[in-house]
Amino acid sequence: MSMAAEGAPEEKAATDPGPAPLIEARRLTRVLPGTVPVTLVRDIDLSIQAGEFVAITGPSGSGKSSLLYLLGLLDLPTSGEVLIEGEPTHLLSERRRAAIRLSTLGFVFQFHFLLPEFTVTDNVMIPMRKLGRLPARQMRERARGLLADLGLGDHLEKRPDQLSGGQRQRVAVARALANEPPAILADEPTGSLDSRSSEQVFEILRALVDDHRKTVIAVTHDLDMAARMDRRLHLVDGMLADP
Repeated sequence: MSMAAEGAPEEKAATDPGPAPLIEARRLTRVLPGTVPVTLVRDIDLSIQAGEFVAITGPSGSGKSSLLYLLGLLDLPTSGEVLIEGEPTHLLSERRRAAIRLSTLGFVFQFHFLLPEFTVTDNVMIPMRKLGRLPARQMRERARGLLADLGLGDHLEKRPDQLSGGQRQRVAVARALANEPPAILADEPTGSLDSRSSEQVFEILRALVDDHRKTVIAVTHDLDMAARMDRRLHLVDGMLADP
């Protein structure tokens, strides 16, 4: 008798929901209070699976960065919720939210926000120090390894102002990867770079998805870059719309 004829295994497969999305938004809304309240994001439902390379696009003021910060637990929704690996986060303590950010989410911003008084190695070690899982020697070894993998092995003890803009952004990527998070959230990661450096950063993000099974979610104004990503979320007036 065939497996299909027996019925039970097929029914189980049909009803098995599979793994929870890595990041999920349910009716996500963010309103800035004031005399005239401003709605940044309105009633967004979406799910992002492990290993996706997702672009967030839209005109200026459409809520792209606001959505990214909500998905990354850097901001709290006015209503709705964000789930990380199936865990609702809207009622968690700030301490627990910070722990999720440290372990699960890495961040890359348009302006790298490296600490100028620290070497690039020490900058990459900052998230590891906050998480506190590794002894100092292993943290330093991991930071140096990440920097070397990103072509910065000859710059380990330099300070950020001794590097080019593209090199600084690669340090920021290494810092985002420090705690081995499954997801990288990037806000205009190539927005302040020249075309050559932009392409280098894009190829690094592409490799994180293809070779390391990371999830990458990137806000970008660059439609050519967005077209080379696997999926596009387009925002208009804080709501998802067709590109």
